[in-house]
Amino acid sequence: MNIGPYTLANNLFAAPMAGVTDRPFRQLCRALGAGYAVSEMVTSQRDLWNSLKTSRRANHDGEPGPIAVQIAGTEAAMMADAAVYNIDRGAQIIDINMGCPAKKVCTKWAGSALMQDEPLAVAIARAVVDACAPRGVPVTLKMRTGWSQANRNAVTLARAFEDAGIQMLTVHGRTREQGYRGFAEYDTIAAVKAAVSIPVVANGDITSPEKARDVLAYTRADAIMIGRAAQGRPWIFREVAHFLETGTHLAPPLVAEVRRLLIEHLQDHYALYGEFTGVRSARKHIAWYVKGLAGAPEFRARMNLIEDCGEQLRAVGEYFDALAACGDRMPAVSAAICDDEQQQETCNPHEQETY
Repeated sequence: MNIGPYTLANNLFAAPMAGVTDRPFRQLCRALGAGYAVSEMVTSQRDLWNSLKTSRRANHDGEPGPIAVQIAGTEAAMMADAAVYNIDRGAQIIDINMGCPAKKVCTKWAGSALMQDEPLAVAIARAVVDACAPRGVPVTLKMRTGWSQANRNAVTLARAFEDAGIQMLTVHGRTREQGYRGFAEYDTIAAVKAAVSIPVVANGDITSPEKARDVLAYTRADAIMIGRAAQGRPWIFREVAHFLETGTHLAPPLVAEVRRLLIEHLQDHYALYGEFTGVRSARKHIAWYVKGLAGAPEFRARMNLIEDCGEQLRAVGEYFDALAACGDRMPAVSAAICDDEQQQETCNPHEQETY
């Protein structure tokens, strides 16, 4: 699969998630089978470009290409400037955020709120494309199915975005109104794929190899994007890749391998954020890794009291050493555990409720 001049390793993508898909996490997903990973969204507000948060989000040190940076904003000129700013700092692909449902983003009319104003959404896409084209940088865009159940305009916008020069579209199978509630629906993604000639990526509730297979078949999408299911389970990409190629499942990873992966992830995390912020922001990653495992609630409670990187690493090592004493492989974990409690995993898209 190609995006502009770039040939990707496969069609399994790691989703941009604010506060999650920083450089260490993206590199980990790529190492474990993701063919492509998009950065956390970077603001288009010029006065925030020099902030510590933005500088961390724009950090691509040692990251394998192509380097894709997602930008968010509400004004076409500002978004074009943000694209150029990030290209100058190493971005090889620019992705436009029209999919974020977060209230703090949508109240500023950014993210998926832009889908309510079709002329503005298209103007932003065209301005960013015009800024990137002279530099040979392709532009992609992530959106939802629409603003609400009554206003699903993804197909209309998809055609307009293609005309504006967008080279790939990712569609999360929920409206902004849904947030992450209920179930993703795939009929709209299939309709977008049928309406445009550029690559289309399916996103939403893909939590198992079987679900990846079924969503690809049902939507005829060119790729799938995995988000929350990779939190604490970044090896899901190699599991999906193996299943799509062979029709068989990989054995669960060795406890020793997960121990090593998590410790290396934490060390890279500390290097990016420093000890004070790093040890605190790492807690969520640790919690995701141990979710559903023996003694996890007590271990998470202990983690929340640790404020030293070395102590956090030792605690993680000891926990997984104890787990290894019970068996050399990780316990099989239901795919549904990677999602919100109200979500129920279903392998057949036809069996899902549609919103």
